[in-house]
Amino acid sequence: MIAMALSCRPAVLIADEPTTALDVTIQAQILQLIAVLQKEMAMGVIFITHDMGVVADIADRVLVMYRGEAVETGSVEEIFRAPQHPYTQALLAAVPRLGAMRGTSLPRRFPLLNQSPSPEEQNTVVAGEPILKVRDLVARFPLRSGILNRITREVHAVEKVSFDLWPGETLSLVGESGCGKSTTGRALLRLVETQGGSITFNGQRIDTLTGGKLQALRRDIQFIFQDPYASLDPRQTVGYSIMEPLRVHRLLEGDAARERVAWLLERVGLEPEHAWRYPHEFSGGQRQRICIARALALNPKVVIADESVSALDVSIRAQIINLMLDLASARWASHFCLFPMTWRWLSASATAWR
Repeated sequence: MIAMALSCRPAVLIADEPTTALDVTIQAQILQLIAVLQKEMAMGVIFITHDMGVVADIADRVLVMYRGEAVETGSVEEIFRAPQHPYTQALLAAVPRLGAMRGTSLPRRFPLLNQSPSPEEQNTVVAGEPILKVRDLVARFPLRSGILNRITREVHAVEKVSFDLWPGETLSLVGESGCGKSTTGRALLRLVETQGGSITFNGQRIDTLTGGKLQALRRDIQFIFQDPYASLDPRQTVGYSIMEPLRVHRLLEGDAARERVAWLLERVGLEPEHAWRYPHEFSGGQRQRICIARALALNPKVVIADESVSALDVSIRAQIINLMLDLASARWASHFCLFPMTWRWLSASATAWR
């Protein structure tokens, strides 16, 4: 994409969120490449981003926009040292700081735009056995080549991973892109097959389940995918998408299902009438709220969130993390959260138990 943009040797390059959802190592490579090309071609760069870390790393000057208007401009040093506009101040305040949680044992909420954070309700970890046990998990993917399409080698996506998840606990799995986080999460739902190890949920081995028993497992473990733009069927209303798990598991139909959808939408900060709208009518943050509502429709015991805030801007990211913490404290027993190894791992350290 960068090569295509530079093919005509432009005087100005407009880079629209080129590092969104990338882990810190890949992000650094892209930023370094843009900086080198800018110097070689003597071109100006307009870098559009919601990542304040990227702004601090690459920009000379900053223009902050809010609701379609430019509300503040200045050098990077001026903006970061002494932001003047309330929106800029709130953006910087929403970014977690390394060491800010030192000496704090419980997850906390991030400050939100136009809101003051209220004291959170303590999430209680239940003593006893872990709800989820993973031992020496192995997942490999074959690579084929040649005329006969034979398996020539394997990608070792996950190699002997072990952990426990306790009822009422929030656990974060942190690592850079390609380290096996998503594969581990998907393996818990049998969305990918494993080649070794064991997965035990509520005292039952689940890595060998099939048919109806596997379907019953998926009622208790739900998944929130990374991309809110690709996770919802554009041909269906959001109410239909939230209702679908209830129909698949034959739990609710008709008015009862619609009432459940309305309640879930309200619980994640949306309006009941939003059920009749389509995904393209919502922002990225609203779509992720809808995906959370769908994941919670079945009252799951474990929610796997696969980098579910990586594509969102810093203020919306804080809202979604706070929402998940609220839901964990108020009703749902366990969260198993996956975060990328970028500066966002600070979000994991600020919200997770382990």
